[in-house]
This record gives sequence, C-alpha cells and structure tokens, in this order.
Amino acid sequence: MARQTDDELDDFGRFAEPALMVLISLAEGPKHGYAMTDDIEQVAGVRFGPGTLYGAITRLEGRGLIQRIESDDRRNPYRLSALGEKALRARLASLHAITRVGQRRLANA
Repeated sequence: MARQTDDELDDFGRFAEPALMVLISLAEGPKHGYAMTDDIEQVAGVRFGPGTLYGAITRLEGRGLIQRIESDDRRNPYRLSALGEKALRARLASLHAITRVGQRRLANA
C-alpha cells in the first residue's frame, strides 16, 4: 500500500517537486497560497511563482491529497487530507532510503 500512495506523486512528473513542497508545507497545518509560498521559501530556499504553486495545488486537490477549507476571506486555505498524509509519509520514506544509499556510496568514493 505504501508504494501505491507513493505513486500518487510519481504521476506528477516535472511537477513532483512543487507538489511535494506543498504537502510538506501543509503538514504543519492549514495555509493559503501566499503562506505556503513563504513557508516553502523558508524551508527549501525556492520561491514558486503563482503558476507553479497553484498548478500543484490544483493537481493535489484533484487527487484528493489536499482539501480546500471554506473561508469568509477571499484567500482559500488548504489542508492536508488523510490520503495526502499517507502519500507524503511514503514519499519521504522513499527519499530517506535513497539518501542513505547515496551517502553510503559517497563515503566509499
């Protein structure tokens, strides 16, 4: 099952990194787009433009990985769904395993 939820992000192709960053940002709690942009910049050192950010949000919402929260404000906050949390945990575990292999190989280089 972990591989299936990890596949949820594999389908994003070149958009996988922005999608992953959005999920990581929302793992801290609900945020609207501008707050996600600021958080991602602080965490990853990259600032996504509106097209990249909202493209990732649209794809994640369409897959059920994030959910829009109703708001009286004109900004739309989003939160991580249960499926999104599973997909994020699976992806981070996969990246952790790959990182360990890479570090081992570099240590022997």
